[in-house]
Amino acid sequence: MLPSARHSEINFDHPDSLETELLIQHIITLREFKPVEVPIYDFSNDTRKAETFTVRPSKVILVEGILLYVEPELRKLFDVKIFVDADADIRFIRRLHRDLTERGRSTESVIDQYYATVRPMHLEFVEPSKRYADVIIPEGGHNVAALDMVTARIELLLK
Repeated sequence: MLPSARHSEINFDHPDSLETELLIQHIITLREFKPVEVPIYDFSNDTRKAETFTVRPSKVILVEGILLYVEPELRKLFDVKIFVDADADIRFIRRLHRDLTERGRSTESVIDQYYATVRPMHLEFVEPSKRYADVIIPEGGHNVAALDMVTARIELLLK
């Protein structure tokens, strides 16, 4: 576990802050139809909890995250890559609401973090990575036609 004093040194919006190798191993294990124990992360204090949760294998594995397509080794593991695109103002409002209500942060701290790391990392990593997507869903997931196509694809894979 990372000492509290070091938390302020880490840019949690940078791909290097993620446990990508663990995610890769978990996906490979699930594809072998074996369960995995996934760490539970406590965003209120930026640490892992002691407990984990079990993910059981399935014909379809959905993996979500804004930095997934940055990593070439991760991209290779996905049969279909979907990028849900949302306008910057919508992304910020969602983040502000989430961090205030779920993570106990102040408005000022959310704004400071947005300018210091969230926005720069989005521009450097997230936005360019959408070129690796097979499907880009505009309107932040409120595009009914696109969602219907994704749903149909998943249903086909489940048959």
